[in-house]
Amino acid sequence: MADAWVLVANASQARLYKTEERPKTLTLLKELLHPASREKGENLASDRPGHFQGEAQGMDGTTHGAFNEPTDPKQYEHERFARELARELDDGRTSNAFQKLTIIASPHFHGLINKQLNGQLAKMDVSHIQKDYTDLDDKALLDKLRPF
Repeated sequence: MADAWVLVANASQARLYKTEERPKTLTLLKELLHPASREKGENLASDRPGHFQGEAQGMDGTTHGAFNEPTDPKQYEHERFARELARELDDGRTSNAFQKLTIIASPHFHGLINKQLNGQLAKMDVSHIQKDYTDLDDKALLDKLRPF
């Protein structure tokens, strides 16, 4: 029987399990937390954009401007956590820790994780469930996984 991993995640927490088919069991391998994803946006970013002074000619011979934040701070933290989880999964792939993978994540965060998966990981036997099951205990999660 091929080893399988199950990742259960949302933007601020994740649990990584090893699962066995007979009997169907879950073994917690790792729990990852990303508290910055729960912070309010104003706590994650400075109160105003940075400024710069350029060399173009204005009335006084200089140009002033401001740098705008390219991404919403909360979105940035969500993407950062998705990258961390994708690296964790790829580390497991390269060490042959699993042959099958199930990714269970809230729909928006699921998309962020998928964008971070490298080509080799995306080619593996991967099941996708777009639900937030992070609040479920191990027994309830196992019941949800029985059809898969």
